[in-house]
Amino acid sequence: MNYNTVYVGMDVHKESFTLRYYTFDMDEPSTAVKTQADYKQVLKYLDSVRRILGEECRFLCGYEAGCLGYTLYHQLQSHDIECVILAPTTIPETRGKKKVKNDKRDAGNIATCLANRSYRPVHIPSEQDEEIKEYIRMRSDHKTALKKVKQQILSFCLRHGYRYTDTKKTWTQAHIKWLKNLPAEGVYKEVMEEYMGTFTYLTDKIERLDRQIEEYAQKEEYQEPVKKLCCFMGIKTMTALTTLVEVGDFKRFPSPANFASYLGLMPGEDSSGPSEKRLGITKAGNAHVRRLLVEAAQSYGRGTAGYKSQALKKRQQGNPPAVIAYADRANERMRRKYYHMVLGNGKKPNVAKTAIARELSCFIWGMMTEHTD
Repeated sequence: MNYNTVYVGMDVHKESFTLRYYTFDMDEPSTAVKTQADYKQVLKYLDSVRRILGEECRFLCGYEAGCLGYTLYHQLQSHDIECVILAPTTIPETRGKKKVKNDKRDAGNIATCLANRSYRPVHIPSEQDEEIKEYIRMRSDHKTALKKVKQQILSFCLRHGYRYTDTKKTWTQAHIKWLKNLPAEGVYKEVMEEYMGTFTYLTDKIERLDRQIEEYAQKEEYQEPVKKLCCFMGIKTMTALTTLVEVGDFKRFPSPANFASYLGLMPGEDSSGPSEKRLGITKAGNAHVRRLLVEAAQSYGRGTAGYKSQALKKRQQGNPPAVIAYADRANERMRRKYYHMVLGNGKKPNVAKTAIARELSCFIWGMMTEHTD
């Protein structure tokens, strides 16, 4: 800790910033100053603090991860101002049922957290990782919109008595053809045409976005790690590339448990004294990767342990034998574990799949950090 350092806590919002500074010779953070949401106002504030203290000092600014993303961080860094983004789940909170929370207190809390180092910084991705991450998230938004339209179409058909005979196999080519040829008339026909037009538009757009993502995965810095991750069951290009750009440097996690905790896949605990109570997973981490790994874990609930599909063998081609062997061991272990949990111990399938997703995250960490022994 540097006693010539001034720690500046910033509670940032879309329209305003609340700023407070703190040094080790102060009893509490300074009076709060509210400014417009502009990094230039932060620079002016730092100049005023420098004049108040009357000495040359080093500034360390920080704000909680939120709506501004990494913009303010990069703006301050470009002006040689050190800045960190604090992970919200690591900032100490006021204990008790009744608490006072406002911008002033939040800014002061961030300033003292910076001084005491009682926080964890958010990983700052490279510019290319950030661009591809935003592209993939945009694709996910369109996928969500497509899912919503499908639900609206099925609800419309149900409300007006249009029943498809094979209800277990919807959205096949036969089902889509049936939807387009519904005997609807008048306004109902127009409603159905609008729904199907939106469905076709979103379907074609997602296919185009998927092709672009496949091209991004062929970039030199992503090609090899994507191929490695695709050796696991349930992981294809989309999941592999998303994991890489969302996580960044896997070596910043000292152990697989730390990585699983970052994804929010570790079980919570509420124990005190002799009482021990285990909770569900914390969900306090990267929700995008967590969701994809839980979806990938669905694959381990199907098929025979040790069996490799032709699609998986094709994805594994071109990888070093050691990588394929590591993935095969992991795939067989997780599939056996799933059947043991569900058939042997009577666990619910969704509970077992979440546990498999946690174990899959640990194997991914091992693959990306070369801990494959």
